[in-house]
Amino acid sequence: MALENHIERILWTEQEISDKVSDLASQINRDFEFHTICPVVVGIHLPITVDFIRAESYGSGMVSSGRPTIPFDLKLDVRGKHVLLVEDIVDTGRTIFCLIDHMKSKGASSVSVCTLLDKPATRKVHFEPVGEGKFYKGFECPDEFVVGYGFDFAEIYKPALYWCLET
Repeated sequence: MALENHIERILWTEQEISDKVSDLASQINRDFEFHTICPVVVGIHLPITVDFIRAESYGSGMVSSGRPTIPFDLKLDVRGKHVLLVEDIVDTGRTIFCLIDHMKSKGASSVSVCTLLDKPATRKVHFEPVGEGKFYKGFECPDEFVVGYGFDFAEIYKPALYWCLET
């Protein structure tokens, strides 16, 4: 069964996503010209240190648990560093608030956030970047469950090269 049979409509095409990623990378390149940042956004042409942290609140469902956890923490010391948290989607704000708070507790001098999809209609928790940090937003997402381009539902749709609404 083809993935396309279960798609209500495509929200953003592969080209639109690629263009937005390039735009976000250009903004970040300008703003972080004299800082070392982590982790990576495709297209950043600066010396960076990369590390990964995993935060989750969805599990295998379509609704957030409301209680983000950090099952996989950073290995690098971010004390005194400028940190860029790269998120796929910011919706309720709980997970990004948790991550920003976590970076502050580790002594980061600034914390910025970059997300490809921002869903302000579902925001439950207000968050702010730290220090000189900024909030970089790609697309404003409708208040619907989005799949494709790395987003999945029960591990389905992840390989689609576009974001869409599942029927």
